[in-house]
This record gives sequence, structure tokens and C-alpha cells, in this order.
Amino acid sequence: MEADDKLERDYVLGTHDEELKRLELQHHVWRRRALDAWLDAGFTSGQTLMDLGCGPGYAALDLAEIAGPIGTVIAMDRSRRFLDALQSNAVQRNRLNIRTLELDLDTDDLPEVQADGIWVRWVFAFVKNPRDLLRRARASLKPGASLVVQEYFDYAAWKLAPRSDVFESFVAAVMKSWRAHGGEPDIGLDLVRWLSDEGFRLRRIRPITEIISPSHFVWQWPTAFVATGVDRLVQLGDLSEEKGREVKDVFARAEAQPDTLMVTPGVIELIADAV
Repeated sequence: MEADDKLERDYVLGTHDEELKRLELQHHVWRRRALDAWLDAGFTSGQTLMDLGCGPGYAALDLAEIAGPIGTVIAMDRSRRFLDALQSNAVQRNRLNIRTLELDLDTDDLPEVQADGIWVRWVFAFVKNPRDLLRRARASLKPGASLVVQEYFDYAAWKLAPRSDVFESFVAAVMKSWRAHGGEPDIGLDLVRWLSDEGFRLRRIRPITEIISPSHFVWQWPTAFVATGVDRLVQLGDLSEEKGREVKDVFARAEAQPDTLMVTPGVIELIADAV
């Protein structure tokens, strides 16, 4: 296996160019919700903020703007390719207050800082030891600092209306592949249960799900995942090529009908304070 191929397989969803583009679109769709959560948590100028599992760093760039020139954002990920993309964008946007760290959130120590806030989105769901990561995140926060999390709690809620057995079988295949690689797509409710034992006081909890039509801006987010996710499952051997084509055909036909509706996967948003 070539080095680049091995890097690509470090993530169940990959780190290829198409995934970089998908993650950028995903951030655009979710940016408003992230900004609202950060402001509610008290993230502000001059703080030290941590982005756990930053990926290509689209959120880290926004956090850097909030932290300002006297603040710092520590962005962590195990993908060198993602971190290189973040560093390039940071230079282009003059976000010189971002510090990147290449580390594995399952096995490596987090930096020894007393941060003012930590941001995590769709990371606990992918690591093999999510509770241990939560414990280590608490150790990196000063008392009273805030943890902001957005994670799935009901991924199987992702459905089309009219309902499609083919599409729902694809969603089930995504979840099965996720779990086969050590993750847990519905980690959100477990996090709620662990917070108090790991040194947090839950300040806010709310579900995020939408029922949308193909004309809705948010529709682009799951559409992009179907486009790349099917190919990734085929590449991993978790979906046959024939089944992959069928899923894409079914989704394209549904998307072409203006009266089609989609229920997005169930996401839980948590704001918790370190005690």
C-alpha cells in the first residue's frame, strides 16, 4: 500500500480532495449553528480555544477570528493532509493565531494548557475511546470554561419522504461501517450520561434536526455526503458497486422531485462547563 493510500484510510470517510470539498460545504451549512453555540458558551476575544479533531480547519479559522490577535486557537487532528490545508488557509486569511498539532485523539496526550473553551463536532463518534477523550478534554480546561459539542444521537433518523428502502439501507450501511472501524454514530446520548462523572456541569442540551425540501440550502450537506460516501463505502468493500449505483440513482430521482422531503440525521448540541 502506498503512503498516500494509507493516509487516505486513516479515516473511515477519507481525506481525499472530494472529502476536503465536502467538509467545506458542511461547515458552510453548519456555520450559523456553530457561531451561535460558541457565543452562547462565552467564547470571545483573547481566549485560548481548542478545536479537537479540526479536520481541514474551517471551524478553526472562524474560532481564530473570535479569539482575535491576542487569543490562540489550538487545532488538533491526526491527518497531516488536513492540517496542511488549514495552515495554508490560515496564512492566506492572515489567521496567525492558530497553532496546529498532529496527534491521535485516541492515543496521544492533549496539550498541557488551561483552555477557555473546547469545540468538538463529529469527533467523539469516530474515536475508539470517547469517554477517555472527554476525560482528557476536561483536564485541558480551566474551571468554569466551556465545552461545546455537536454529535449525532440518532443517525438512522436520516430518511426520505416518500420513504425509500434503498436509501435507508444505505444509511444502515454507513452506520455499520462506522462501527466496524471503531466508532459509534449515536454517541450523543452517551456523552450526556458521562458529563457529570467526568467533571462537567451540563448547561444546555438541544436536538438539531430538520425536515427540508431539495430547494433548501441545508439539502446540499447530505447530498454531498451521498456523492462521496457511496464511493467511500464501495472503496472500503462495505457496499457493492451495484448497490452504490442504485443508491445514487434513487437519491437523484428523489432530489429531482420538488415535493420530496428529507429528515436530517439527529444531532445533539451540548454546552457544558468544567467544574
